[in-house]
Amino acid sequence: MRIISSPIKFLNRDLSILAFNERVLSLAQNHDYPLLERLRFLCIVSSNLDEFFEVRAAPHVDAMRGEEQQTDINVQSYLAISKAAHTLVEKQYQIFNNELMPTLAEQGVRLVSHGERTPEQKRWVAKYFESDVRPLLVPVALDPSHPFPQVANKSLNFIVALGGNDAFGRSNNIAIVRVPRALPRLIKLPKTLSGKQQLFVSLSSVIRSHLASLFTGREVLSFSQFRVTRHSDLAVDEEDVKNLRTALRKGLVQRNFGDAVRLEVSNNCDEKLAKLLLQQFDLPKQSLYRVHGPVNLARLMQLADLAEGANLKFKPFEPRISQQLVPGQSYFGQLKQQDVLIHQPYESFESVIDFLREAVHDPDVVSIQQTIYRTGSDPRMLKLLQEAVRRGKEVMAVVELKARFDEEANINWAEDLESVGAQVVYGIVGLKTHAKMLLVMRREVGGLKYYGHISTGNYNPRTARLYTDVSMLTANEQITRDMEYLFRHIASQVKLPRLHKLLVAPFNLHTQMLAKLRAAESAAKAGKPARVILKMNALTDEMLVKALVKAGRAGVEIDLILRGACILPIDAKGLDGRIRVRSIIGRLLEHSRVFYFKIGDDEDMWLSSADWMNRNMMRRVEIAWPIIDAKNRARILQECCQVYLDDNQDAWLLQADGSYKLAAELALSKAPVFSAQQYLMQKYAD
Repeated sequence: MRIISSPIKFLNRDLSILAFNERVLSLAQNHDYPLLERLRFLCIVSSNLDEFFEVRAAPHVDAMRGEEQQTDINVQSYLAISKAAHTLVEKQYQIFNNELMPTLAEQGVRLVSHGERTPEQKRWVAKYFESDVRPLLVPVALDPSHPFPQVANKSLNFIVALGGNDAFGRSNNIAIVRVPRALPRLIKLPKTLSGKQQLFVSLSSVIRSHLASLFTGREVLSFSQFRVTRHSDLAVDEEDVKNLRTALRKGLVQRNFGDAVRLEVSNNCDEKLAKLLLQQFDLPKQSLYRVHGPVNLARLMQLADLAEGANLKFKPFEPRISQQLVPGQSYFGQLKQQDVLIHQPYESFESVIDFLREAVHDPDVVSIQQTIYRTGSDPRMLKLLQEAVRRGKEVMAVVELKARFDEEANINWAEDLESVGAQVVYGIVGLKTHAKMLLVMRREVGGLKYYGHISTGNYNPRTARLYTDVSMLTANEQITRDMEYLFRHIASQVKLPRLHKLLVAPFNLHTQMLAKLRAAESAAKAGKPARVILKMNALTDEMLVKALVKAGRAGVEIDLILRGACILPIDAKGLDGRIRVRSIIGRLLEHSRVFYFKIGDDEDMWLSSADWMNRNMMRRVEIAWPIIDAKNRARILQECCQVYLDDNQDAWLLQADGSYKLAAELALSKAPVFSAQQYLMQKYAD
C-alpha cells in the first residue's frame, strides 16, 4: 500500500467550538425534553459563549483592530468567527421568543413585562423597586468630573440619553446605571397576584419601568441595557511572583476589567448610543450584538430552578452504588480483592466520599493525599480532610489555584485546609495540576499499604451527577506506588522516577500516545488488524492529529467520540473513510476519556484526565492509567465506546466541510432509534 503524505489542512478550532454550541442549542429545540430542561440548555449555550469570548476572542479582536496578526488569527478569521457567533445568538433568541416562552406560558410559567402587568401587579413591583432596588441604584451622569465609569466584565448596565438640564443647569445628556449583582435577576410574584400561574418579573424589567424616576426633572429620551464581555484568561507570571495565591487574588480583581471583546445591547438600542459604547470600549462594529430579549440569557437559569412542575423537568435519575462494591463492607478489604470501577453518573460518586470517610475515621490510616482542581460548592470533602488533620493524620492537598474561573473557590479551599494544619502545595511552576488522584496510606501487617482513587473527572459531587466519567478505586501496588511518586514529585519537585503503570504529562503521555498510533500504523502496513477508539472532550493537538491521519492512511480503522472541538479533517487525502468522528450531545455532559488500541493480537486501554490538546500534553500535570483486568476492559469498551458508536439519536457526525449532522437525519441505517445515555440510565436503574 502506498502511503499518501500530503499536507493536512486543519479545521478551525474556534469555529469547531461554536459548532459544538450549535449542537447544544439543538437540545433547546428537542421536543422530547421537558420545557424547563430545554431552557437550561439555552442558558448553557449563553454561559458557554461567555467563556468562549472571555478566553478565545481577544487575539481575533486585536487582529481586527489592526494590531499584531498571527498565521491563523487575522481579519478573515475574526469575520468568520463573528459571523458564526452572530448566527448562533440570533438563533438562540428566536428559540427563546418563538418557541420556549410561548410554550411555557401555555403551561402557566410566564415572564410578565411591564405592559402585561395588572394594576395590582404594577403596585407590587413598584413597592419592591422602592424597598429593594432603588436604594442600590446610583446613576452616574457623564461630564468632565464624572467620566465613563468602570464597567465590570459581564455586569448588566443601562445607558440613558437624557433631555433637559441637570440641577446645575448643564446639558450633560448621558448617564450610566449599573444593575447591582447582589439582587436576584428574577423575582417570583406572590400567589395572590398570580392565581394558578407561576409569574416572574425580571430585575431589568423592574428597573426599566421605573427608570424615569431616577432622573427627576429630566426627560428620558432613549435607553438600552448593555453588557460588555472582557478578556478574562487570568495570566500570572509564576517565575516573577513570590506568593502565587496573593498574586492570583489581585489578578481576580483585575480580571473584571480586562480588554473588552464583546458588547451586547437591546435590539432597539439607539444607533448613537451603540456607537458611543463601541467607541468607549474600543470595539469594532462586528463586536456589537443586538439581542431580542434579556441581554444575559444565562441568568434565566434561575427560571428553570424556581419554576415548579414535575412535567417541566427531567425525572430525577438516582445513581446506584458500584456493582463491584458490597455495601457495608470495608473498602480496604474489598480493594484487596479487586479494582472497583465507578461509571458516573450511572454509579454514585458517594462511594468516593464514603471511601474518604472510612480513611478519615480508620485509626490505621496515617496519610491522605489528594489533588483538588474543581470541587464545587459541596463542602463534605473539605470537611473530611480537615477532620483527618484533627485526628492526627498527615494530609497533603495539591490545590490548583489556576483552575480557570475556579481560582477564588480553590484559594478558599487552600486557606481553609491550611488553617487546620494540612500541608497545601500549589503544584509545579508553569504547569496546571489537572490529574485526579486520592491516595491513602494505611498501616498494616508487613508495613504501609496504599489505596488509591483515580478519575477522569473532578472531585465535584454536583457535576458527578451531570457528567459522565469513569474512576477507579484500587490497591494495585504498582499504580498506587506510582501515585505516591507523583505526589512526591509535585510537592518537592524531585526528579520523577521511572513509573510502572501511570503515564504522566508533560513527560511521557504525549510520546506514548504517538507511539501507540505508530504501532497501529505499522500493524496495518503489515496486514495485521489495527483498531483505535478514542473518547474525549477535544482533539486539537496537531502532532496527534497528524499521527491519526497517518495511521488512517495506512489502513487503521479509527473512531473518535469527541464532545467538543476537533481540528481533524476527515476528508484528508488518502483516508477513504477510515477515520470517523462523532459527538454525543444529550442530557448528560460527556466527560470521560478512554483510549483504546487493538494492535494485532494485543489490546490495551487507558483512562485519563487529559484531552488530546497541546495544553493537556505539554502544560499540565495529567495522568493516564491502564485498565489491566480484562473484564473491566470489556465493560468500559462496551459502556463507554460501543454504545456510543451505536447511538443514532444523540450522535452528530462530522462532515467533510467541518459541519456536524445528526445521525438520525442522515439515516445511515434502518436500525431502531438508540440513545447511549438513555440505554445506560435504564440499565443502571434496573
